[in-house]
Amino acid sequence: MAKSKKPKTEKAKIKKPKTEKLIGPPKLTRFEKARIIGTRALQLSLGAPPFVEVTPKIRSSIDLAKSELVLKVLPISIRRILPNNEFQDIPIDILI
Repeated sequence: MAKSKKPKTEKAKIKKPKTEKLIGPPKLTRFEKARIIGTRALQLSLGAPPFVEVTPKIRSSIDLAKSELVLKVLPISIRRILPNNEFQDIPIDILI
């Protein structure tokens, strides 16, 4: 019995990280910013070490996460995806 070969479908093309922004707006969207701050605040409240010095002015993990984002010390990349499954990973220090 001969097995029929299925045609191979193309998988999503993986783009290498570039410093230029090809997908989406040139800045962080309010949704991306909220997601980053919320996720980092949760990490800090669960005991993650902060990337910046904690001053008396900083009263909550959300304030600390905001200051880390403003100072561009978070090692996070944003993945922006197009409907055709192409994507680009952009470091947040480029988007701020």
